[in-house]
Amino acid sequence: MTQASEMNFNDLEQWLNERRVTEIECLVPDLTGVARGKILPREKFTEDRGMRLPQAIVAMGVTGVFPESGPYYDVIDPTDKDMQLRPDPGSVRIVPWATDPTAQVIHDCFDNQGRLVPFAPRSVLRRVCELYAAEGLQPIVAPELEFYLTARNTDPNTLLKAPIGRSGRAETSRQAYSIDAVNEFDPLFEEIYDYCEKMELNVDTLIHEVGAGQMEINFFHNKPLGLADEVFFFKRTVREAALRHDMYATFMAKPIAGEPGSAMHVHQSLVDVADGHNVFSNPDGTPSEMFMHYIGGLQRYVPAAMALVAPYVNSYRRLSRHTAAPINIEWGHDNRTVGIRSPISAPAARRVENRVIGADANPYVAMAMTLACGYLGLKNKIKPKPEMRGDAYLSPYALPRSLGEALDWLRKESDLHEVLGKEFITVYTEIKELEFEEFMKVISPWEREHLLLHV
Repeated sequence: MTQASEMNFNDLEQWLNERRVTEIECLVPDLTGVARGKILPREKFTEDRGMRLPQAIVAMGVTGVFPESGPYYDVIDPTDKDMQLRPDPGSVRIVPWATDPTAQVIHDCFDNQGRLVPFAPRSVLRRVCELYAAEGLQPIVAPELEFYLTARNTDPNTLLKAPIGRSGRAETSRQAYSIDAVNEFDPLFEEIYDYCEKMELNVDTLIHEVGAGQMEINFFHNKPLGLADEVFFFKRTVREAALRHDMYATFMAKPIAGEPGSAMHVHQSLVDVADGHNVFSNPDGTPSEMFMHYIGGLQRYVPAAMALVAPYVNSYRRLSRHTAAPINIEWGHDNRTVGIRSPISAPAARRVENRVIGADANPYVAMAMTLACGYLGLKNKIKPKPEMRGDAYLSPYALPRSLGEALDWLRKESDLHEVLGKEFITVYTEIKELEFEEFMKVISPWEREHLLLHV
Protein backbone atom coordinates (compact mmCIF):
# COMPACT_ATOMS: atom_id res chain seq x y z
CA MET A 1 0.00 0.00 0.00
CA THR A 2 1.23 3.52 -0.78
CA GLN A 3 2.61 5.39 2.22
CA ALA A 4 0.14 7.98 3.49
CA SER A 5 2.47 10.90 2.71
CA GLU A 6 2.65 9.83 -0.95
CA MET A 7 -1.07 9.24 -1.49
CA ASN A 8 -3.19 10.60 -4.31
CA PHE A 9 -7.00 10.48 -4.42
CA ASN A 10 -7.10 7.02 -6.01
CA ASP A 11 -4.88 5.70 -3.24
CA LEU A 12 -7.11 7.42 -0.70
CA GLU A 13 -10.22 5.68 -2.05
CA GLN A 14 -8.43 2.33 -1.87
CA TRP A 15 -7.31 3.07 1.70
CA LEU A 16 -10.89 3.90 2.73
CA ASN A 17 -12.25 0.79 0.99
CA GLU A 18 -9.74 -1.52 2.68
CA ARG A 19 -10.82 -0.23 6.08
CA ARG A 20 -14.55 -0.16 5.18
CA VAL A 21 -14.78 3.44 6.33
CA THR A 22 -18.33 4.76 6.56
CA GLU A 23 -17.72 8.28 7.94
CA ILE A 24 -15.06 10.95 7.40
CA GLU A 25 -14.07 13.63 9.90
CA CYS A 26 -13.07 16.50 7.62
CA LEU A 27 -10.67 18.59 9.70
CA VAL A 28 -8.97 21.94 9.40
CA PRO A 29 -6.66 23.27 12.15
CA ASP A 30 -7.53 26.81 13.27
CA LEU A 31 -5.16 29.43 14.70
CA THR A 32 -5.29 27.77 18.11
CA GLY A 33 -4.75 24.27 16.71
CA VAL A 34 -8.33 23.19 17.40
CA ALA A 35 -9.83 20.75 14.89
CA ARG A 36 -12.69 22.48 13.05
CA GLY A 37 -14.75 21.00 10.23
CA LYS A 38 -17.58 18.60 9.48
CA ILE A 39 -18.34 14.90 9.68
CA LEU A 40 -19.51 13.53 6.32
CA PRO A 41 -20.85 10.15 5.18
CA ARG A 42 -18.30 8.33 3.05
CA GLU A 43 -20.42 8.71 -0.10
CA LYS A 44 -20.74 12.47 0.34
CA PHE A 45 -17.00 12.84 0.92
CA THR A 46 -16.13 10.82 -2.19
CA GLU A 47 -18.62 12.77 -4.28
CA ASP A 48 -17.53 16.27 -3.22
CA ARG A 49 -13.87 15.80 -2.19
CA GLY A 50 -14.11 18.89 -0.08
CA MET A 51 -16.47 21.22 1.71
CA ARG A 52 -17.04 24.89 2.39
CA LEU A 53 -16.68 26.78 5.64
CA PRO A 54 -16.63 30.50 6.52
CA GLN A 55 -13.18 32.11 6.33
CA ALA A 56 -13.26 33.17 9.96
CA ILE A 57 -13.47 29.56 11.19
CA VAL A 58 -9.67 29.26 10.96
CA ALA A 59 -9.14 32.81 12.21
CA MET A 60 -10.72 33.01 15.66
CA GLY A 61 -9.33 33.04 19.16
CA VAL A 62 -9.28 30.34 21.80
CA THR A 63 -12.50 31.74 23.30
CA GLY A 64 -14.27 31.60 19.95
CA VAL A 65 -14.72 35.35 19.54
CA PHE A 66 -13.88 37.67 16.65
CA PRO A 67 -12.87 41.35 16.52
CA GLU A 68 -15.78 43.71 15.92
CA SER A 69 -13.75 46.02 13.65
CA GLY A 70 -10.22 46.97 12.68
CA PRO A 71 -7.44 45.60 10.41
CA TYR A 72 -8.76 42.05 10.85
CA TYR A 73 -11.49 42.91 8.34
CA ASP A 74 -8.95 44.14 5.81
CA VAL A 75 -8.07 40.46 5.47
CA ILE A 76 -11.26 38.61 6.47
CA ASP A 77 -14.15 39.63 4.26
CA PRO A 78 -16.83 41.25 6.48
CA THR A 79 -19.52 39.49 4.40
CA ASP A 80 -18.30 36.18 5.90
CA LYS A 81 -17.38 34.57 2.58
CA ASP A 82 -16.82 30.84 2.25
CA MET A 83 -13.52 29.15 1.62
CA GLN A 84 -13.16 25.81 -0.12
CA LEU A 85 -11.54 23.01 1.88
CA ARG A 86 -9.69 20.37 -0.11
CA PRO A 87 -8.57 17.12 1.52
CA ASP A 88 -4.89 16.26 1.65
CA PRO A 89 -4.89 12.52 0.88
CA GLY A 90 -1.56 12.04 2.65
CA SER A 91 -3.03 13.17 5.96
CA VAL A 92 -5.66 10.43 6.24
CA ARG A 93 -5.74 8.50 9.52
CA ILE A 94 -8.20 6.12 11.11
CA VAL A 95 -10.11 7.33 14.19
CA PRO A 96 -9.22 4.44 16.52
CA TRP A 97 -11.72 5.33 19.24
CA ALA A 98 -14.75 5.63 16.93
CA THR A 99 -17.51 3.01 17.21
CA ASP A 100 -18.04 2.77 13.43
CA PRO A 101 -15.13 2.71 10.94
CA THR A 102 -14.25 6.40 10.71
CA ALA A 103 -11.37 8.24 9.06
CA GLN A 104 -10.01 11.72 9.72
CA VAL A 105 -8.54 13.80 6.91
CA ILE A 106 -6.88 17.21 7.23
CA HIS A 107 -7.91 19.79 4.64
CA ASP A 108 -6.20 22.80 3.12
CA CYS A 109 -8.08 26.09 2.73
CA PHE A 110 -8.53 27.81 -0.64
CA ASP A 111 -10.33 30.96 -1.73
CA ASN A 112 -12.74 31.18 -4.66
CA GLN A 113 -9.84 31.80 -7.05
CA GLY A 114 -8.16 28.57 -6.03
CA ARG A 115 -5.40 30.22 -3.97
CA LEU A 116 -4.34 28.99 -0.54
CA VAL A 117 -5.95 31.07 2.19
CA PRO A 118 -2.87 32.94 3.52
CA PHE A 119 -3.94 33.12 7.17
CA ALA A 120 -4.71 29.40 7.60
CA PRO A 121 -1.93 27.84 9.75
CA ARG A 122 -1.25 25.00 7.32
CA SER A 123 -0.91 27.51 4.49
CA VAL A 124 1.69 29.49 6.44
CA LEU A 125 3.86 26.42 6.96
CA ARG A 126 3.52 25.48 3.29
CA ARG A 127 4.63 29.01 2.36
CA VAL A 128 7.82 28.78 4.43
CA CYS A 129 8.66 25.29 3.14
CA GLU A 130 8.31 26.57 -0.42
CA LEU A 131 10.87 29.29 0.31
CA TYR A 132 13.35 26.59 1.28
CA ALA A 133 12.45 24.51 -1.79
CA ALA A 134 13.30 27.50 -3.99
CA GLU A 135 16.79 27.41 -2.44
CA GLY A 136 17.15 23.67 -3.10
CA LEU A 137 16.79 22.85 0.60
CA GLN A 138 14.51 20.49 2.53
CA PRO A 139 13.95 21.23 6.24
CA ILE A 140 13.88 18.20 8.53
CA VAL A 141 12.36 18.52 12.00
CA ALA A 142 11.75 16.40 15.08
CA PRO A 143 9.46 17.71 17.84
CA GLU A 144 9.60 16.75 21.51
CA LEU A 145 6.24 17.45 23.12
CA GLU A 146 5.65 17.77 26.87
CA PHE A 147 2.25 17.56 28.56
CA TYR A 148 0.68 17.00 31.97
CA LEU A 149 -1.75 14.36 33.12
CA THR A 150 -4.11 15.75 35.74
CA ALA A 151 -7.04 14.55 37.76
CA ARG A 152 -10.37 15.33 36.13
CA ASN A 153 -11.23 18.94 36.94
CA THR A 154 -14.55 20.52 35.95
CA ASP A 155 -14.20 23.74 37.97
CA PRO A 156 -11.87 26.43 36.52
CA ASN A 157 -11.52 27.91 40.02
CA THR A 158 -10.06 24.69 41.45
CA LEU A 159 -6.31 24.07 41.24
CA LEU A 160 -5.15 21.18 39.07
CA LYS A 161 -3.77 18.07 40.77
CA ALA A 162 -1.78 15.06 39.61
CA PRO A 163 -4.00 12.05 38.80
CA ILE A 164 -4.26 8.84 40.80
CA GLY A 165 -2.08 6.04 39.40
CA ARG A 166 -2.29 2.26 39.71
CA SER A 167 -0.94 2.46 43.26
CA GLY A 168 -3.97 4.48 44.32
CA ARG A 169 -1.79 7.50 45.08
CA ALA A 170 -1.04 10.71 43.21
CA GLU A 171 2.51 11.96 42.66
CA THR A 172 3.59 14.44 45.32
CA SER A 173 7.21 14.83 44.29
CA ARG A 174 9.13 15.22 41.06
CA GLN A 175 9.96 11.99 39.26
CA ALA A 176 12.17 12.99 36.31
CA TYR A 177 12.89 10.02 34.00
CA SER A 178 11.31 7.60 36.48
CA ILE A 179 10.23 4.35 34.83
CA ASP A 180 8.04 3.40 37.79
CA ALA A 181 6.23 6.76 37.63
CA VAL A 182 5.39 6.10 33.97
CA ASN A 183 4.26 2.58 34.84
CA GLU A 184 1.71 4.10 37.24
CA PHE A 185 -0.28 4.93 34.10
CA ASP A 186 0.42 1.79 32.05
CA PRO A 187 -3.21 1.24 30.99
CA LEU A 188 -3.42 4.77 29.62
CA PHE A 189 -0.10 4.66 27.78
CA GLU A 190 -0.81 1.24 26.33
CA GLU A 191 -3.98 2.69 24.84
CA ILE A 192 -2.14 5.79 23.59
CA TYR A 193 0.50 3.66 21.85
CA ASP A 194 -2.24 1.43 20.43
CA TYR A 195 -4.04 4.47 19.04
CA CYS A 196 -0.79 5.89 17.64
CA GLU A 197 0.02 2.59 15.93
CA LYS A 198 -3.42 2.43 14.33
CA MET A 199 -3.03 6.04 13.20
CA GLU A 200 0.52 5.42 11.91
CA LEU A 201 1.92 8.23 14.05
CA ASN A 202 5.71 7.98 14.20
CA VAL A 203 6.14 8.47 17.92
CA ASP A 204 9.40 7.39 19.48
CA THR A 205 10.32 7.68 23.14
CA LEU A 206 7.99 8.27 26.08
CA ILE A 207 9.57 9.63 29.24
CA HIS A 208 8.47 11.10 32.55
CA GLU A 209 9.49 14.74 32.70
CA VAL A 210 10.36 16.78 35.79
CA GLY A 211 6.90 17.87 36.94
CA ALA A 212 4.44 15.72 38.90
CA GLY A 213 2.37 13.99 36.22
CA GLN A 214 4.41 15.58 33.42
CA MET A 215 5.27 13.42 30.39
CA GLU A 216 7.15 13.88 27.12
CA ILE A 217 6.77 12.14 23.79
CA ASN A 218 9.39 12.33 21.04
CA PHE A 219 8.68 12.06 17.32
CA PHE A 220 10.97 10.62 14.64
CA HIS A 221 12.45 13.27 12.33
CA ASN A 222 10.71 14.00 9.05
CA LYS A 223 9.42 16.84 6.83
CA PRO A 224 7.72 19.75 8.65
CA LEU A 225 4.18 19.57 7.27
CA GLY A 226 3.77 15.86 7.93
CA LEU A 227 5.14 16.20 11.46
CA ALA A 228 2.94 19.19 12.23
CA ASP A 229 0.01 16.98 11.18
CA GLU A 230 1.24 14.26 13.53
CA VAL A 231 1.50 16.64 16.50
CA PHE A 232 -1.99 17.93 15.69
CA PHE A 233 -3.34 14.35 15.66
CA PHE A 234 -1.34 13.35 18.75
CA LYS A 235 -2.74 16.13 20.92
CA ARG A 236 -6.23 15.09 19.95
CA THR A 237 -5.43 11.43 20.62
CA VAL A 238 -3.89 11.95 24.06
CA ARG A 239 -6.81 14.08 25.25
CA GLU A 240 -9.28 11.45 24.09
CA ALA A 241 -7.36 8.56 25.69
CA ALA A 242 -6.96 10.45 28.97
CA LEU A 243 -10.69 11.11 29.18
CA ARG A 244 -11.34 7.41 28.76
CA HIS A 245 -9.18 6.82 31.85
CA ASP A 246 -10.95 9.49 33.92
CA MET A 247 -8.20 12.10 33.72
CA TYR A 248 -7.22 15.09 31.63
CA ALA A 249 -4.20 15.63 29.40
CA THR A 250 -3.23 19.28 29.06
CA PHE A 251 -0.74 21.04 26.81
CA MET A 252 -0.98 24.33 28.69
CA ALA A 253 2.45 25.92 28.97
CA LYS A 254 2.15 26.33 32.76
CA PRO A 255 -0.84 24.44 34.18
CA ILE A 256 0.37 24.02 37.78
CA ALA A 257 2.03 26.65 39.96
CA GLY A 258 5.39 25.53 41.34
CA GLU A 259 5.86 22.88 38.65
CA PRO A 260 7.91 23.25 35.44
CA GLY A 261 6.14 24.36 32.28
CA SER A 262 5.62 22.27 29.16
CA ALA A 263 7.56 22.90 25.96
CA MET A 264 7.60 21.69 22.38
CA HIS A 265 11.30 21.53 21.58
CA VAL A 266 11.82 21.37 17.81
CA HIS A 267 15.02 19.88 16.40
CA GLN A 268 15.75 21.12 12.88
CA SER A 269 18.29 20.61 10.14
CA LEU A 270 18.49 21.30 6.40
CA VAL A 271 19.17 18.78 3.63
CA ASP A 272 20.48 19.65 0.18
CA VAL A 273 17.81 18.29 -2.17
CA ALA A 274 20.38 17.64 -4.92
CA ASP A 275 22.63 15.24 -3.01
CA GLY A 276 20.90 14.64 0.33
CA HIS A 277 23.69 15.92 2.59
CA ASN A 278 23.10 17.90 5.77
CA VAL A 279 24.17 21.46 4.93
CA PHE A 280 24.84 22.21 8.62
CA SER A 281 28.11 20.22 8.33
CA ASN A 282 31.14 20.73 6.10
CA PRO A 283 32.70 17.72 4.29
CA ASP A 284 35.33 17.51 7.05
CA GLY A 285 32.59 17.26 9.71
CA THR A 286 32.95 20.77 11.12
CA PRO A 287 29.96 23.11 11.55
CA SER A 288 29.21 24.93 8.30
CA GLU A 289 28.71 28.63 7.71
CA MET A 290 25.03 27.87 7.00
CA PHE A 291 24.76 26.29 10.44
CA MET A 292 26.08 29.46 12.04
CA HIS A 293 23.87 31.73 9.91
CA TYR A 294 20.81 29.64 10.79
CA ILE A 295 21.55 30.09 14.49
CA GLY A 296 22.15 33.79 13.86
CA GLY A 297 18.70 34.06 12.30
CA LEU A 298 17.10 32.39 15.29
CA GLN A 299 18.88 34.74 17.67
CA ARG A 300 17.94 37.80 15.63
CA TYR A 301 14.26 37.04 14.97
CA VAL A 302 12.91 34.61 17.60
CA PRO A 303 12.42 37.31 20.27
CA ALA A 304 10.19 39.27 17.88
CA ALA A 305 8.33 36.08 16.90
CA MET A 306 7.57 34.87 20.43
CA ALA A 307 3.87 35.68 20.22
CA LEU A 308 3.64 32.91 17.62
CA VAL A 309 5.03 30.21 19.92
CA ALA A 310 4.02 31.63 23.31
CA PRO A 311 0.48 32.44 22.17
CA TYR A 312 -1.39 32.97 25.46
CA VAL A 313 -1.03 34.96 28.66
CA ASN A 314 -0.28 31.67 30.43
CA SER A 315 2.66 31.00 28.09
CA TYR A 316 4.84 33.64 29.75
CA ARG A 317 4.53 32.03 33.17
CA ARG A 318 6.71 29.23 31.79
CA LEU A 319 9.42 31.57 30.47
CA SER A 320 10.82 32.69 33.81
CA ARG A 321 14.20 32.24 35.43
CA HIS A 322 15.09 28.80 36.92
CA THR A 323 11.93 27.04 35.72
CA ALA A 324 13.70 24.72 33.26
CA ALA A 325 12.72 27.04 30.41
CA PRO A 326 14.89 29.56 28.55
CA ILE A 327 14.68 33.29 29.25
CA ASN A 328 16.93 34.37 26.38
CA ILE A 329 18.16 33.26 22.97
CA GLU A 330 21.74 32.32 23.78
CA TRP A 331 23.08 29.27 21.96
CA GLY A 332 25.44 26.47 22.95
CA HIS A 333 26.54 22.88 22.39
CA ASP A 334 24.93 20.34 24.74
CA ASN A 335 23.66 23.13 27.02
CA ARG A 336 20.05 22.87 28.20
CA THR A 337 19.97 26.34 29.78
CA VAL A 338 20.07 28.12 26.41
CA GLY A 339 17.21 28.91 24.06
CA ILE A 340 19.04 27.46 21.03
CA ARG A 341 20.86 24.19 21.70
CA SER A 342 23.11 22.13 19.45
CA PRO A 343 22.82 18.55 20.75
CA ILE A 344 25.66 16.04 20.62
CA SER A 345 25.49 14.31 17.24
CA ALA A 346 27.47 12.96 14.32
CA PRO A 347 28.20 15.54 11.59
CA ALA A 348 25.56 14.00 9.32
CA ALA A 349 22.94 14.54 12.02
CA ARG A 350 24.02 18.03 13.12
CA ARG A 351 20.94 19.99 14.10
CA VAL A 352 19.61 22.92 16.07
CA GLU A 353 17.06 22.58 18.87
CA ASN A 354 14.71 25.50 19.45
CA ARG A 355 13.80 25.29 23.17
CA VAL A 356 11.66 28.42 23.56
CA ILE A 357 8.50 27.01 21.93
CA GLY A 358 5.65 26.15 24.29
CA ALA A 359 3.56 22.98 24.19
CA ASP A 360 0.54 25.28 23.80
CA ALA A 361 1.75 26.51 20.40
CA ASN A 362 -0.06 25.57 17.21
CA PRO A 363 2.38 23.04 15.65
CA TYR A 364 1.98 24.49 12.13
CA VAL A 365 2.64 28.04 13.32
CA ALA A 366 5.50 26.92 15.57
CA MET A 367 7.36 25.13 12.80
CA ALA A 368 6.70 27.96 10.36
CA MET A 369 8.08 30.44 12.91
CA THR A 370 11.34 28.66 13.68
CA LEU A 371 12.01 27.83 10.03
CA ALA A 372 11.23 31.43 9.03
CA CYS A 373 13.75 32.79 11.53
CA GLY A 374 16.42 30.37 10.31
CA TYR A 375 15.63 31.21 6.69
CA LEU A 376 16.15 34.91 7.34
CA GLY A 377 19.46 34.08 8.97
CA LEU A 378 20.57 32.24 5.84
CA LYS A 379 19.37 34.92 3.44
CA ASN A 380 20.89 37.79 5.44
CA LYS A 381 24.03 35.83 6.46
CA ILE A 382 23.56 36.73 10.12
CA LYS A 383 26.40 35.75 12.42
CA PRO A 384 25.42 34.44 15.85
CA LYS A 385 26.65 35.72 19.17
CA PRO A 386 29.55 33.82 20.74
CA GLU A 387 28.56 30.45 22.15
CA MET A 388 27.24 30.45 25.71
CA ARG A 389 29.40 28.03 27.70
CA GLY A 390 27.91 28.64 31.13
CA ASP A 391 24.47 28.89 32.73
CA ALA A 392 22.27 30.98 30.43
CA TYR A 393 19.70 31.34 33.22
CA LEU A 394 22.12 33.80 34.82
CA SER A 395 22.13 36.01 31.72
CA PRO A 396 19.64 38.86 31.22
CA TYR A 397 16.16 38.31 29.84
CA ALA A 398 16.05 38.68 26.05
CA LEU A 399 12.50 37.47 25.38
CA PRO A 400 9.28 39.43 25.86
CA ARG A 401 7.78 39.06 29.35
CA SER A 402 4.09 39.18 28.40
CA LEU A 403 1.75 38.57 25.49
CA GLY A 404 1.13 42.29 25.10
CA GLU A 405 4.83 43.02 24.78
CA ALA A 406 5.33 40.09 22.40
CA LEU A 407 2.58 41.36 20.10
CA ASP A 408 4.22 44.79 19.96
CA TRP A 409 7.53 43.21 18.97
CA LEU A 410 5.90 41.04 16.30
CA ARG A 411 4.03 43.96 14.73
CA LYS A 412 7.29 45.89 14.32
CA GLU A 413 9.34 43.10 12.69
CA SER A 414 8.63 43.60 8.98
CA ASP A 415 11.09 40.89 7.85
CA LEU A 416 8.91 38.25 9.51
CA HIS A 417 5.82 39.73 7.87
CA GLU A 418 7.39 39.20 4.44
CA VAL A 419 8.28 35.56 5.11
CA LEU A 420 5.14 34.47 6.97
CA GLY A 421 2.72 36.69 5.06
CA LYS A 422 1.29 40.07 6.02
CA GLU A 423 -2.28 38.76 6.00
CA PHE A 424 -1.41 36.05 8.51
CA ILE A 425 0.41 38.47 10.82
CA THR A 426 -2.52 40.89 10.71
CA VAL A 427 -5.12 38.24 11.54
CA TYR A 428 -2.96 36.59 14.19
CA THR A 429 -2.03 39.76 16.06
CA GLU A 430 -5.60 41.08 16.00
CA ILE A 431 -6.95 37.83 17.44
CA LYS A 432 -4.26 37.65 20.12
CA GLU A 433 -4.82 41.30 21.07
CA LEU A 434 -8.49 40.50 21.60
CA GLU A 435 -7.60 37.50 23.81
CA PHE A 436 -5.22 39.68 25.82
CA GLU A 437 -7.92 42.32 26.35
CA GLU A 438 -10.35 39.64 27.52
CA PHE A 439 -7.81 38.32 30.03
CA MET A 440 -7.20 41.80 31.41
CA LYS A 441 -10.86 41.92 32.47
CA VAL A 442 -10.26 39.05 34.92
CA ILE A 443 -9.10 39.79 38.48
CA SER A 444 -6.77 37.08 39.80
CA PRO A 445 -6.63 35.56 43.32
CA TRP A 446 -3.13 37.07 43.73
CA GLU A 447 -4.54 40.57 43.30
CA ARG A 448 -7.28 39.98 45.85
CA GLU A 449 -4.86 38.38 48.30
CA HIS A 450 -2.12 41.04 48.20
CA LEU A 451 -3.85 44.22 47.10
CA LEU A 452 -7.33 44.13 48.60
CA LEU A 453 -6.39 45.46 52.03
CA HIS A 454 -2.78 46.57 51.54
CA VAL A 455 -2.84 49.37 48.97
